[in-house]
Amino acid sequence: GTQLVKVNKWDGSAVKHALDDAVKTCLLGDRPQLKEQFGLVNTRLALCALAVGVAIMAHAWDFTHPFPQSRPVLLFSVLAYFALLGVLTLHSSFREKGTFAVAVQREKERERLWEASSDMRKYDDKYLLTLSVRDSRNGKRREQTSSKSCAAFIDLNGIVLDNLVANEVNRLYNSLAAEKKD
Repeated sequence: GTQLVKVNKWDGSAVKHALDDAVKTCLLGDRPQLKEQFGLVNTRLALCALAVGVAIMAHAWDFTHPFPQSRPVLLFSVLAYFALLGVLTLHSSFREKGTFAVAVQREKERERLWEASSDMRKYDDKYLLTLSVRDSRNGKRREQTSSKSCAAFIDLNGIVLDNLVANEVNRLYNSLAAEKKD
């Protein structure tokens, strides 16, 4: 059976993440033709690993070659660390933009990339869900957006109502899947 997800409905961040999880489960769980892609998460992970690697290298170098001798290596490491964190910030702000699920759909002669992203402002009850699809043949990107109060998906006790989330996800998905013939 499905387990109920209970969330503190006054914690906006927890509500958003619970709804994101419900959307992802619905989008990927009921559609075997969609295979989840981890490129965005892997990029973020690689950038973080590089930054930590640079910090560890600086620490080890400073340990084996005490300060005045290690100055150029420490200088390089500090600059590299901040550059990597800058790239990470740009990646999460402009590429990820709230994207929490990416899936690819392979058909005979084409590939479609599906992305689900969301936004929920602080002190606002509006859950903004965006589902987009990009066709590999022509590169066209189409999207559908839903903006509803999070109360439309969560009951008084803070239980996430998966069937209502699924109705909304299916509405957006079906609208995008029913492709207009060019």
